[in-house]
Amino acid sequence: MKVAVVILNWNGKALLEQFLPSVVNFSPEAQIYVADNASEDNSVEFIRTAFPQVKLICNKVNGGFAKGYNDALKGLSEDIFVLVNSDVEVSPGWLPPILAEFDHSQDTAAVQPKILNFRKREYFEYAGAAGGYIDMLGYPFCRGRIFDTLEKDEGQYDDTCEIFWASGACMAIRREVFYEAKGFDEDFFAHMEEIDLCWRIFNLGYKVKAVGGSSVYHLGGGTLDSMHPRKTFYNFRNSLFTLVKNVPGIKIYLLILLRMILDGFAGLKFLLEIKPSHTAAILSAHFSFYSHLRVMLKKRKKIFKKNNYYRRKSVVLAYYLIGKRRFGEL
Repeated sequence: MKVAVVILNWNGKALLEQFLPSVVNFSPEAQIYVADNASEDNSVEFIRTAFPQVKLICNKVNGGFAKGYNDALKGLSEDIFVLVNSDVEVSPGWLPPILAEFDHSQDTAAVQPKILNFRKREYFEYAGAAGGYIDMLGYPFCRGRIFDTLEKDEGQYDDTCEIFWASGACMAIRREVFYEAKGFDEDFFAHMEEIDLCWRIFNLGYKVKAVGGSSVYHLGGGTLDSMHPRKTFYNFRNSLFTLVKNVPGIKIYLLILLRMILDGFAGLKFLLEIKPSHTAAILSAHFSFYSHLRVMLKKRKKIFKKNNYYRRKSVVLAYYLIGKRRFGEL
């Protein structure tokens, strides 16, 4: 299998200086690309000068994560695309276990490694941890991370297992399946587009897996800090987009109503925490959702996979009311 490691960059020269060397040094199995999303700093010049062995792709506009990768991958012919955030440090030998899983299982479409916290390296990182799932209400959670509670890596997720979604921070995907699933939805711009893509992969009958024999370290918030209101906007709006597009049957309408009510409680919680900008971001997310609703309804597929998509009915109830903080307790 030919492998392309593709790093999307936007005004991230400092991140490239810090993290690109590990990718170059520890990825001999792959051709490395940096896809620049119309950066306004001197990222492009830095890559050309400091890393001539890295191939550069220059996107004409900053279309966010979704369009940025769609544009960048169009010209690549490798069998496996490995999408890596610019704030990810890879470890020696991280790629062979991932590639071995593709070779071993032909119905495996996407794979993620264990994603650990760059600052607290013995803990899992928020964006993906050891593999993602979703509950009946559409709330994502991970092996090793439920909401804001991060588990310590004690080898409990060193196995290889089927998951529901792989993290966009570090995701390997078969080229043919990426295009069969129509790539990332560019209306998302950024955040949760990988969950939407993995859901479509699931509906096509393929598998997504986490490979515990591979580890990377994610800084997180390299482009947009986790507590930035804009990220709140994308997370709430794109979660609704994902549900409308992928939840089967007429139950989607009741589900959207329930989610909007719960989003209201989330907005109230932000107000009580004196974070009014996040409450405003949730309101903006809902208005944006309404304006895109017709488009999202057109994207719904007529045929859905019959198996349940969710890991449990409500991770919210388990976490906040019952007090289950670890994945193994669910």
